[in-house]
Parts: sequence; C-alpha cells; structure tokens
Amino acid sequence: MNPVTTWAGQTAKSGGDVPQRASDPIPLLSQDNLFHPFSKSPFPAVRARGEAIRSLAPCPVCSEDHGSDLEFPKPFPKAVGFDCPNCGWPTHCSEEHWRMDKEHEKYCSRLREVNEDEHDLRSGRRLREFELPGEQDRDAAISFSNWDVFWYTRSFPSMDTDRSRRHASKLLTYPITIASVLHQYSSLTISNQRLTVEGSRSLAALRYTLHGPSGTPETSEQSVNKPKMRIFILGARHESALPPHTWEQLCKCFPAALFHLYFIGPQVSLPLPPQSELKVKQEAEAKARAESEEKTRREGKPAPSSPVEKSEKPVYVPNVYQPPTPPAISREKRTRNSMQKYGVPSYTVPFTYQLTITGMQCKYDEVHAHFADTFDPYTDAFFLFMPGLGFPSMTSTSDSGEPLLQAASPTEWGPVLPLLLSTKCPIFVTGFSPTDVERDVRSLSMTSGIAGEFDWVVTPGENPFGSLKWEAADFDPRVMIKTNWGVWGIRGKRRELLERSFFGFKY
Repeated sequence: MNPVTTWAGQTAKSGGDVPQRASDPIPLLSQDNLFHPFSKSPFPAVRARGEAIRSLAPCPVCSEDHGSDLEFPKPFPKAVGFDCPNCGWPTHCSEEHWRMDKEHEKYCSRLREVNEDEHDLRSGRRLREFELPGEQDRDAAISFSNWDVFWYTRSFPSMDTDRSRRHASKLLTYPITIASVLHQYSSLTISNQRLTVEGSRSLAALRYTLHGPSGTPETSEQSVNKPKMRIFILGARHESALPPHTWEQLCKCFPAALFHLYFIGPQVSLPLPPQSELKVKQEAEAKARAESEEKTRREGKPAPSSPVEKSEKPVYVPNVYQPPTPPAISREKRTRNSMQKYGVPSYTVPFTYQLTITGMQCKYDEVHAHFADTFDPYTDAFFLFMPGLGFPSMTSTSDSGEPLLQAASPTEWGPVLPLLLSTKCPIFVTGFSPTDVERDVRSLSMTSGIAGEFDWVVTPGENPFGSLKWEAADFDPRVMIKTNWGVWGIRGKRRELLERSFFGFKY
C-alpha cells in the first residue's frame, strides 16, 4: 500500500479506516448533532451568513404575490426572517408564509444537507477525507470512470459516508477535472460521443507530452530536458486559493510529466507579504498614526477613530452574483515576486520539481503578449471554470442599451476568446448546471468573431468529477448549483491549405 500524506505532513495507511490517534482533537460537535438553525449556530461565520441571507433574500411567497395583479400591485416582497425548522435556513418572512409554501418541500432536504455539511466542516473532527495519497503505484492504473472508482484506484482513505464524499469531491474537483480530461484513460471518448475526431487529435498531442517515458527513478535531475505542460486557468477565483498540495494530486496522475499552472484573473489570490515587508509596513503605519495623533493633539481636535477598527475583517462576505475575492494565501517557502517579469501583481512558487504555480491578478488580455509566440498544442491547454460566458455583462451595453453577454463584452471575455482561439490550443470550459452549460454554448454562436471560428473538442455534457456538494446562493437559497457539473471543449478552427497548379505554376 502507498502511504497517505496528511495535511500535517504525516503518513498513515491508505487502506480502510485510519486508526484514531490519541492526539486527535475532541470534536466540538458530534456527528448526530450537526443540525443547527443558522441564527442559533455555535459558529460565528454561519450566524453571519444567516444575517447576510436575511438582508438579501426575498420571501418566495411574497415574491409570487408581488406583481401578479397589474391593476393593484402589492408591496415589494419582504426579506426572509423565519428559520425553517426542518432545514435551518432563513427561507420565509414569517411562519405563516412558510406553512403556505408547498414548493419549499422540494428543496428543503438539500438545504438541510448543506446546513449539516457546513457545521461538519467546522466541527473539529479529524477530516480523513482530506488526507491525500502520495505517489501512485507504477503497476496500478488509475480509473476515471467516476469518483468512487478513482478514489479506490488512487488508494484514498475509505469514503464511508456521503458527507465525506461531498467534502472530498468539493476539494478535488478542480485538479481532478483537469486530470480526467487530459489523461489517456479519460472517460471522455469517441465511443460515448463525448470526444470528437478533432478533439482526439488535440488530446493525442497533449498526451504525447503527459505520458512520455519516465525516469528511473523519476527525479528532478532526470526531468531537466522534459518539456513542461502549461495549464492556463483563466478567470481563476477560489481555485487559486487551494493549497498547493491539493494541486499536486494532478501531478500524481501523471508521474512522468512536469506542470506549470498559471492562475490568471482579477480575483486571483496573492500570497501574504514576507515577514520583513510586513514588519516594515506595520512600523510605517504605526509611525504615521503616532504623527497624526501628535498633530491632532497640538491642534486641539478630537482624535480620529482607529484605522484598525475601520479595516476589521468581516466574519462572512456574502456571495452576491459574483464570488468575493478569496483572502490572501499562505506564503510558501520558495515564493518569489513576479511583478518585474509580467508587469502585473503576480507570484511564482516552484512547489516541487514536478509542479510550479504562477498567479497573476489581472485580465488575461493584459499578459497575452508574454506568451503569444510560445504556444504549442503539444504542451499548452486552457481551462475556464464556470466563466459565465452567457450571463449578461454588468458593465457593457449594446447600442440599443441592452446588456451584452459576457462572451462579447469588451470588459470581460470579449477580447480574450479570440486570443485563445488563435493559439489553436484546446480550451476546456465547465458549468455549474445543465442550464449554465447550455447558456455558455449558446453565447458562442451569438458572438461575432467567435461563431464559426472553432472546432469542437469535447461535446457538452456532465462532468464525472464535478462536485457532489450543493451550493446555495445567499441572495436566494432556492438557487442551488454544483461546482463544475458539466464540461465541454473547443479549439480554434484549423483551415487546411490546398495546393493547386495552373499552367505549371503552383499556388
């Protein structure tokens, strides 16, 4: 059996349950005590989320009545304020409306499931599902049929409950989605009509690099002359805040390959500044604050409020239409600043000889020139995780005043998509629901300069490695999605040049 590398850097047996250690923390909540209404949760972050939902979500019964009578319209729907006793979420403005709403039964069980999952993550128990395995046995093949078979063939700890499966799938959906698309044993094949003929050509080129001959043993010295596989993750948000050892699971699926991941997007998480810079900054702020207080004292004016109070970190930031920017990530040992190289806020971490991570907090079109002449269909691929191509833009409108789709918006994906198609490298896109996938695909056929300019690589359909966990929206708990539910792929159209002869001249 292969050892399992835990988050604490320790090892345990990968088969079956890991024995309970004497040093394991005592859980704050037992497994039969995970259900708590948001307003009475023992955790401040959950209570803060409940308050955010109360300030954002409308009562569904009030919303149904509002505007139904055009001649005598009713007042604007009230905000939710009553916690459902069955799911614990604030769902209606009053108990009366909660009893009237027969539709609530359709999604109440899902909301309760999310409620218990959130409390379980904070319960303080040992989360064995997050103990990730190490190197893959050379003689053992990995299956990408579904989560359960993948976990078994990768020697993960046993997933004994559906809750453990949901937690693990949410953590691993980003790296394993990439692995499941690119691997030679991918479940996306021509026989099940998910992979096209053009797609098989693109993936054959990538797999030539990914499944090259391995060293004996596989070491950094043996890998000096190997080409690096570059994965560009555009519009990155929370995936950029995942711990590097989570992304290392992608490398474990390709033991002979080298990876360089590029997180590019305005919401990419940057690492905390070095301790030396942080100390200098704090000393400068303290000095400026002391000088300001001294000047105020001399002038006899009341002292201003402390800036520490103004910049106090909120307990919970609601997810309204656009996910909030993730917090700064911990600084790894060999993290270096890449501002001079790319001209934008950025960093690079050579995490292992097999994995290098670069994050850039900018739009892709701002840094495309750095890579424009280096793209190679054998080593490069793009991934867009739930980009919202078909959603209306919040900043751009057409000549008629209607909002443009984000796929055509000059401030969002409009300038980016033509650049990606021009590289002739495959572009893989995920969506959070069947409707989201269909909406994004339709947006391409409606966007000038994109429609008719691409070939299909992977046809739209369900992603076997999407998250199993439901995510509820703060602005309306009835809106629930699953991260990376579906996946599809395209590539810039290739036009074959035909050689013709006319009166002895070729053209």
